[in-house]
Amino acid sequence: MEEISIKAEELFKLGGFGFTNSLALSLVSFSLLVILGIVLGKRLKFIPDKLQSALELIIEKLLGLMESTLGSREKAEKYLPLVATTFIFIFTSNLLGIFPGVGSLVVHEGGKAFSFFRSPASDLNFTLGIAIVTVLMTNVFAIFAVGFFKHLSKFFNFKDPISFFVGILEIISELAKTVSLSFRLFGNVFAGEVLLLIIFSLVPYIAPIPFLFLEMFVGFIQSFVFSMLILVSLSLHTAEHEH
Repeated sequence: MEEISIKAEELFKLGGFGFTNSLALSLVSFSLLVILGIVLGKRLKFIPDKLQSALELIIEKLLGLMESTLGSREKAEKYLPLVATTFIFIFTSNLLGIFPGVGSLVVHEGGKAFSFFRSPASDLNFTLGIAIVTVLMTNVFAIFAVGFFKHLSKFFNFKDPISFFVGILEIISELAKTVSLSFRLFGNVFAGEVLLLIIFSLVPYIAPIPFLFLEMFVGFIQSFVFSMLILVSLSLHTAEHEH
């Protein structure tokens, strides 16, 4: 039986850098999405076929959802790449993590066994990294939307003691948001990985199938929630600050 480890297992050293099984699957997810993007890009037509029509419908629905939150179609189109890319990458990584056969590739090292591939979101380094990047990007977009000094005044305002204190709370809020996003995604995905591992160990054939579908649903919901929280953060940061 494979061991349950919170820390991602190291497969090999690449220079002084440890290459883990979660990083391996995240690179597979990234490569698949890049290849799929190139293939779909070459298939774009002025008169769309069924696949292109379905994709355009999904994008249109997502833009409608973003427009209702941001209050502007222009903003929705501007921030679509960040929100959609975050959702697609996290969901694809979660989906590949529970894909049949992925867990069958087992590495035996130092008297212990672990999967060659591990769902990236079950590694806190991955979720923390993507949370930091997305929170930073929301602030970068805010700077372009309202101006550098105006956005900075949200965090550093020396007008009066109350404004200064509110700015400190805003800084704490951004740090707490990063931690919250990373731990929420990590906790749900890691718990699902542990559940599937236990079920497969006890009843390896028919019983795990409902749990696989449940984890697919959970992976979708967690990816969607993560993206929507980023969208709400964009909406708050890119609005004009009122004193």
